[in-house]
Amino acid sequence: MSIGFISVPLVVFMIVVAPLWLILHYRSKRKSGEGLSGEDHQKLETLVARAEVMQERIVTLERILDAEAPQWRQK
Repeated sequence: MSIGFISVPLVVFMIVVAPLWLILHYRSKRKSGEGLSGEDHQKLETLVARAEVMQERIVTLERILDAEAPQWRQK
């Protein structure tokens, strides 16, 4: 009688749960391996361009501060 209590859930697990688990697992692995989508790649390029512009502005501001207040970095 105790074997029935163990074997029924095991059979249900092997027939229903395990295949679904494997299918979902490998589908998520495949999606994560595809990389960035076109839209994500475009967003990344936009962010890189904004960061470059911001870096140029920071360098310019630092030059202005160095000329007008040479001790600003120590404050």
